[in-house]
Amino acid sequence: MDYNRIKEVIVQQKSSNKKLAEYMGVKEPTVSNWCTNTKQPSIPDLFKIARFLNVDVRELLVSTKE
Repeated sequence: MDYNRIKEVIVQQKSSNKKLAEYMGVKEPTVSNWCTNTKQPSIPDLFKIARFLNVDVRELLVSTKE
């Protein structure tokens, strides 16, 4: 199940996993795991990702409403 939309937003913002990894102070495989929904970032990290991508944190999450 997909919980986040991080990869979609990275593409929309014309950014990259590498840039996000550098900003977050993590290795690229960590960001890759977030983008593939293999692992999830912590709540504080999710807010930091939203700041980097200049979006509301809610835009990074898959909606529970259909």
